[in-house]
Amino acid sequence: MPAAQGWRIDEAARAQVLAAYEVESLRDDQELGRLTDFAAALCGAPVALINVVAQHRQHFLVRTGYHGPETPPETSFCSVSMHGSAPMVVPDAMCDPRFADNPQVLGAPFIRFYAGVPLKSDDGVPLGSLCVIDSEPHPEGLSALQLQGMTTLAGQVMARLRDSRDAAAWRATDNANHRALTESHNRFRVLADSMPQMVWSTLPDGYHDYYNARWYEFTGMTEGSTDGAEWNGMFHPDDQEGAQELWQHSLATGEPYQIEYRLRRRDGVYRWTLGRALPLRDETGAIVRWFGTCTDIDEAKQASDEREIIAHELSHRIKNIFAVISGLISFAARANPAFRSIADDLRERVTALGRAHDFVRPHSAHSRPEADQRSLRGLLDQLFSPYQSSDGARIVVTGEDVSIDDRSATPLALLFHELATNATKYGALTNDTGRIAVQIAAESDTIILRWIETGGPAIATPPASTGFGSQLIELSAVRQLGGKVTRDWQPGGLAVTMQIPALAFSRN
Repeated sequence: MPAAQGWRIDEAARAQVLAAYEVESLRDDQELGRLTDFAAALCGAPVALINVVAQHRQHFLVRTGYHGPETPPETSFCSVSMHGSAPMVVPDAMCDPRFADNPQVLGAPFIRFYAGVPLKSDDGVPLGSLCVIDSEPHPEGLSALQLQGMTTLAGQVMARLRDSRDAAAWRATDNANHRALTESHNRFRVLADSMPQMVWSTLPDGYHDYYNARWYEFTGMTEGSTDGAEWNGMFHPDDQEGAQELWQHSLATGEPYQIEYRLRRRDGVYRWTLGRALPLRDETGAIVRWFGTCTDIDEAKQASDEREIIAHELSHRIKNIFAVISGLISFAARANPAFRSIADDLRERVTALGRAHDFVRPHSAHSRPEADQRSLRGLLDQLFSPYQSSDGARIVVTGEDVSIDDRSATPLALLFHELATNATKYGALTNDTGRIAVQIAAESDTIILRWIETGGPAIATPPASTGFGSQLIELSAVRQLGGKVTRDWQPGGLAVTMQIPALAFSRN
């Protein structure tokens, strides 16, 4: 009868389990050969085999004493023994009805004695057997010691098969990872080479080991010639030290790297370039790589410099216009003495506007004011300087600072100039003891400005009408800044509260 008759197993599933062991890699394995040599000697048989039985083929992985061809599974003794739970011993195949008419008994190799121990996976899937064969019968079969030895040897065979399986799984995983990494690397190179920027990357210690095609195209350098620290030699000599220091700082702290420097083009011309880099971190937060770009900003830099020159020139001309207007007012006042008081007020207002403009206008490094040009408190200090005493305590500004720009500086200058001028003529600054407190507070999306005078002449009754100065305050605070003004004529002095939207102070 066919050897496998009587067992129903899922051969497709068994084939998948068997494939995981990559048994062909163990063919004629020396370690397994020592096991079959010992099995043959232990059992006094001339032949010992390690068989792995596939659906359509029987693999003789290792042979001791046998050099014949592999036999089909249908006539294989091992196809029967591998399904058992214990060693199968056939003392005389001619007397065993299962094998008496087997071609391997009636013909070569003329099997009369067979003893096989099943080889099974960890899940109990039959794989094959370790067996010994003789052309002479062994009526006594195997002794207890021989059975124990064969079982032990079969365990060693399975250990070797598991090693093969685990190594195959590791290779498959490693190959998959390698393919994925190669594919990812290729995608990155294609993406990086298609970008208009120069792209580079470094190891965690800052060693440059990759540049895209755009870098070599721009610099004209050969591939690999700017690896390591050689990249810094491509910068203008005046920029190398600063770039190196900033790069070392980023490496030490993990902070993003950003700097403008002059990079040498392939024709030897240095062009302004924006360099940026960010760290790539693993799940523990450790930096595993830095990725950076170099962007040619030379034309934008030149355009920016030209705009700055034009802005400085325009600002200078506007400042001259203020001076011309003040001169014209003074000239008119001398020609018309009756106009002098009005001319003085008008000239002071123009001067206040000039101070505001001078504070927020574009400056060079040498002319820039000490205070932040975006600071409301800085602007107020500039405006109030003519009214302060030597100790600067006549007008005290407290509270939060607010960012301003050139748009809000003009109405703010007019507003506070009028308040200070009126205080000088009628309020707290008419004597030596009066004081003014300017308070700045932010409440939600509104800035509250408070002007509080104390120590000036006592106010018996509030003014019956508002003059030009008061109207100018309304114009600045309400119409130009979109705020609200409240006056409180207290006996001790004027208190003015201005509520102005925060958005009116700065475009940002």
